[in-house]
Amino acid sequence: MTPGEATRAFDGTVLPAGADKTRQVRDMFDAIAPRYDMVNRIMSLGLDLRWRRMAVRSLALPPGAAVLDLASGTGDFLRILREAGLRPFGADLSWGMLAADADGSPRVQADAAALPVGTAVVDGVTCGYALRNFTDLPGALAEVARVVRPGGRIALVEVAEPASPVLLAGYRLWFRHLVPLIGGLLSDRRAYRYLPRSTAYLPPEAELRAMLVGAGFSGVNVRPLTGGLSQLITATRAAGDA
Repeated sequence: MTPGEATRAFDGTVLPAGADKTRQVRDMFDAIAPRYDMVNRIMSLGLDLRWRRMAVRSLALPPGAAVLDLASGTGDFLRILREAGLRPFGADLSWGMLAADADGSPRVQADAAALPVGTAVVDGVTCGYALRNFTDLPGALAEVARVVRPGGRIALVEVAEPASPVLLAGYRLWFRHLVPLIGGLLSDRRAYRYLPRSTAYLPPEAELRAMLVGAGFSGVNVRPLTGGLSQLITATRAAGDA
């Protein structure tokens, strides 16, 4: 999928592409930043923090390692990384999200496909529920590969759909219908209607694996979390150029 290619959501909605997507995503997260944490806990039934902690453990990095949290939002991953003895810093496209981050870790406003970070200077990268929001996903993964040192690790948490038909039916009812309703009542209606639809931006697993390998990663592993409600994607930065 190219950055400017139109995408259709599960309900047939045409989703934004290119610069229009970048602008809409930035504005959307600016709008929902004040109540983002509260709605996120409700939306994930509190499981998102558990999944983020699993992601940090999967990095298997020593204390003091430098970790970039990409699309850091209000700082959930930053807090967990710091509690694990690591040295985190964040980058996010939305100034509103960065302003709502009370963690205190260093952070910068930046597009994932053009990070103001040196080459091979971080030991790891985390990212929570943002791959589908990147306008240029291959470009963002290439930037992640550029900033991570050879042998460094990445841990990316994203939405998924359960394989079990029973779980899948319940998940779709919750995520596609109840989450937009709750988000609309507590925060911004348009944003929480968009979020379930944005899963259409996610490439199939085989394509995502190929993107990561092409960017310069090896040992790519995709692990379902809690019956497939989310997924954890881990990989190691290979030696040499991507």
